[in-house]
Amino acid sequence: MDQRAPGTVQLREVTEADLTIFFEQQLDPIATQMAAFPSRERQAFMAHWAKIMADTTVITRAILFDGQIAGNIGSWGPADQREVGYWLGREYWGQGIASAALAALLHHEPTRPLYAHVVKHNRGSLRVLEKCGFAIIGEEKDDPGESGEPDELYVLKLSAMEPSR
Repeated sequence: MDQRAPGTVQLREVTEADLTIFFEQQLDPIATQMAAFPSRERQAFMAHWAKIMADTTVITRAILFDGQIAGNIGSWGPADQREVGYWLGREYWGQGIASAALAALLHHEPTRPLYAHVVKHNRGSLRVLEKCGFAIIGEEKDDPGESGEPDELYVLKLSAMEPSR
């Protein structure tokens, strides 16, 4: 059964104060395994976010659930290859929050097509993207992960002809 968040999901600009929470969320070993994305040390993490926040072409938003920071979402890249991505703290998984946040971001991000990459074993994230109108258009392998094996990814696309839900 599809669970819906009983609370309110909102997006707002990311502030420097949010970064401590984002940093802690990305340290979760279960989340990093699910996303197939390694956590960063504090200095590298803060430098990465400083670069993101300084780039005016990048859209970044904090995801709020009932006023609490649940994670972050954004879009980046050139217009013909623009991507979306998001990260939620594990305590916020499975409640419809990521789907609501992505739907809200799609109202602020006019670029189409939009792309997303999701590791094949992350069925929850794949479902979020599909619920918001993204469709699998291919597969690719990422750089070798911590296991030494490349991660297998789905490539998804939201085209101009597919309205967000």
